[in-house]
Amino acid sequence: MNIVVTGATSFIGAPMVDKLIGMGHDVYAVVRPASKNIARLDTGRERLHVIEMNLEEADRLDGAILVPCEAFFHFGWDGAGSENRMNRDVQQKNAADSLKALEGARKLGCRTFLFSGSQAEYGIHREAMTEDTPLNPVSEYGKAKVDFGRQAMEAVSRWRQEGYDCHGDSCTERASDHFRYIHARIFSIYGPGDHPWSLVESCLKTFPAGGYLSLGECTQMWNFLYLDDLLEALTALWLSGAEGIFNVAGERGETRPLRDYVRLMYEACGCHGCYSYGRRPQNAEGPANLIPDVKKLMEATDWRQEIPFQEGIRRLIQSKNI
Repeated sequence: MNIVVTGATSFIGAPMVDKLIGMGHDVYAVVRPASKNIARLDTGRERLHVIEMNLEEADRLDGAILVPCEAFFHFGWDGAGSENRMNRDVQQKNAADSLKALEGARKLGCRTFLFSGSQAEYGIHREAMTEDTPLNPVSEYGKAKVDFGRQAMEAVSRWRQEGYDCHGDSCTERASDHFRYIHARIFSIYGPGDHPWSLVESCLKTFPAGGYLSLGECTQMWNFLYLDDLLEALTALWLSGAEGIFNVAGERGETRPLRDYVRLMYEACGCHGCYSYGRRPQNAEGPANLIPDVKKLMEATDWRQEIPFQEGIRRLIQSKNI
């Protein structure tokens, strides 16, 4: 199958490209022109086709990809870090560009469009978050993800009512009601290639070196999911025929106070270094609790979490030769 991946050099996008190629698919990886992260992709692979294009041009992908495609994984999104999460202009442009990506998928004859949503769409809650939990995003990042999801579902519904046109003859046997929109609300992911400012990366860099780490209060409930488990979940959603909104996170047993996660990483690093709580300002989302309910995901697919936190940290430490 021919599959499009945007944000193809990102923390999630690059390993998803690897996974899809490993499954035998041809991947059209959309990257920024002269991307500084292109080294994350092994560009010499036969099944990898790199498309240099800005996301604001994604509705014209059919001019660069001249074959019909089956699925579209959309990870392209600027300003995910704390610095720009409250920048309305940046985040609303992301939503607008994502609508162009959705249109690009339509023109390419895709059956599935999978969007990487976020737990930030929920805002601050103290109870378990199901897909029906009211959305009260705090950050502009979360608000833009919500806005895009709403507009995307409206567009797909409209296409189903009207029937849609695709370029060339790629959609001659593809009725509009076959177009599936999957909105994966991804919670807190860790693994190889994570952002250097993340909690996990900060701990695994500081503790083995015997350094000091200043943290926030870390009293909220949290949930981590290893990158490999995330890729399996997203692939399972695509292949299952499911559509709609799905939380993607660790299973219930992985939800615990954030301080417990810090302690586990400290112990895994041999109890070197030291840390203190309450000295770091809150992030853009504030003191959010992550208590995801993934029952819907597990009922729609055969996905089950395979890598508990301690094992994921062991793998990371091993990969870093700590």
